[in-house]
Amino acid sequence: MHLSEVTHPNQLHGLSIHQLQQIARQIRERHLQTVAASGGHLGPGLGVVELTLALYQTLDLDHDKVIWDVGHQAYPHKLITGRYNNFHTLRQKNGIAGYLKRCESRFDHFGAGHASTSISAALGMALARDMKGEKYKVVAIIGDGALTGGMALEAINHAGHLPNTNLLVVLNDNEMSISPNVGAIPRYLNKMRLSPPMQFITDRLEEEFKHLPFVGEALSPELSRVKEGMKRLAVPKVGAVFEELGFTYVGPVDGHNLEELIATFTQAHKIPGPVLVHVATTKGKGYAIAEQDQVGYHAQNPFDLATGKAKPSSKPKPPSYSKVFGETLTKIAENNPKVVGITAAMATGTGLDILQKRLPNQYIDVGIAEQHAVTLAAGLACEGMRPVAAIYSTFLQRAFDQIIHDVCIQKLPVFFCLDRAGIVGADGPTHQGLYDIAYLRCIPNMVLMAPKDEAELQRMLVTGIEYTDGPIAMRYPRGNGVGVPLMEEGWEPLPIGKGEILRHGDDLLILGYGTMVQTAMQVAEILSEHGIQTTVVNARFAKPLDEALIHPLAQQIGRVVTLEEGCVMGGFGSAIAESLLDAGINVPITRIGVPDILVDHAKPEESFADLGLTAPQVAERILQAIAPQPTPLAS
Repeated sequence: MHLSEVTHPNQLHGLSIHQLQQIARQIRERHLQTVAASGGHLGPGLGVVELTLALYQTLDLDHDKVIWDVGHQAYPHKLITGRYNNFHTLRQKNGIAGYLKRCESRFDHFGAGHASTSISAALGMALARDMKGEKYKVVAIIGDGALTGGMALEAINHAGHLPNTNLLVVLNDNEMSISPNVGAIPRYLNKMRLSPPMQFITDRLEEEFKHLPFVGEALSPELSRVKEGMKRLAVPKVGAVFEELGFTYVGPVDGHNLEELIATFTQAHKIPGPVLVHVATTKGKGYAIAEQDQVGYHAQNPFDLATGKAKPSSKPKPPSYSKVFGETLTKIAENNPKVVGITAAMATGTGLDILQKRLPNQYIDVGIAEQHAVTLAAGLACEGMRPVAAIYSTFLQRAFDQIIHDVCIQKLPVFFCLDRAGIVGADGPTHQGLYDIAYLRCIPNMVLMAPKDEAELQRMLVTGIEYTDGPIAMRYPRGNGVGVPLMEEGWEPLPIGKGEILRHGDDLLILGYGTMVQTAMQVAEILSEHGIQTTVVNARFAKPLDEALIHPLAQQIGRVVTLEEGCVMGGFGSAIAESLLDAGINVPITRIGVPDILVDHAKPEESFADLGLTAPQVAERILQAIAPQPTPLAS
């Protein structure tokens, strides 16, 4: 059977180990070819090919439910659930999503893009099954990196107290999240990986005991106690933690041995109550380059399969915002030992790997635990340190209560640096950083700022570190800067709440925030060709607003447009509208940003065009809004 013929995972039933191995090779070939051509997550999926095939051979996917954590590793799942022919469209507009989506396939039982959700969702499905009196299996597959997330531990704690609820948790242990894992739990798991496999007393052995002369059924209670005692001896010392939490622990199992995996899953399905199967895998399995560089090949832009090297760009690009952030923060930290960079398992993505290499004592990786990261920062701030919590906009959503409860209420000087703010492209709705302006603006004591370019980011870094009156947040986009000159040192802080006028005109006032300041300048050029002269303000701050600058300009010019790369509802434009309304300044205002929709995966430039956020589109919208309306003819 060829992989292209597999349109339903139940077609794996009855296939021999040799046939499954052939399909495994084909999955890796298709996986590698697709990611090399268009980019995507590489190492995670390559590591779970055998795990996926073995598990699905023991399930009936017309009824059973499988919940993949995050979705980084679900490409093999997609390839055997009817998406082989369209897999070349991976992460492209209107193509196959890079994560699981319930609306994409009936086999995507739960959507995800953030870590540590699978066990909670699976337990909910298992409880629903039991409440409805139905019979099907529920399996959660979670990586050891995601297991550091508090939500996963909360779910394990809950499931362990439900001995009559059948639930299988498969722990995909490759010793990695995106970067090497940190913390006590990964150390426990590593000890398990190095321990002998756990040996259970089988039901068959129990039956043999029963047939011994003069023993029979009389020994059953005693045998149960002996069986439990031997089981405890067989479980590695640290593996007993899961047993104590109420799970039956099985493993570690070789995650690339199909025969062993199938036998293990078959047995695990027969064990009542919550069961955890510990599977040891190799991230990037089958592609030597990815196996040797598991961090670099977690995800890749298009690359050459033969060499593993990225395909060269047609022209040099400015440095990324993340790199400018990492380099600048490190230079600041070299002169200020109180500065501490904090990441939630995203060192390379945020640029904090630069700080980690140069100043490891001023760098903290908490694992996939954004809530803990924020409150840890609060504790550091209490003791006079200058914590810089570098967390993607979409991931900081997970720590909303900690921002309010632990930071803002206590007015602690924590500096939040929100990478990937705005449109992020191929990762889709789970990763779009569109809500941070709205969800942070409403919290008392919080200051919000966004740079118009990478040079202003450098100044805002100094601003945030020197600001000690409370929390402050800076948002900046994914990708490369605009190419402005950078300074090596000597950055001056910005006055809090002060914007700047970049262009003068009497016909229209455009207030731009962050990345959209560049668009505002382009729009002003287009409008000037139509005889409309525009004042452009780089707001810099969404809270507090520079009302001393904005209010007189709005009154004088009489027409206002706001531009932001974030949700319109509750965002920067709303802040301007509220401010003008409260001041009694009644002028027409047009708020331009992302409407109340979920932005799907596509190239950023495609998303901007679809949302009407390109400079020509914005200019056209403004022209239509301010064009004189024809006088109706008298009847």
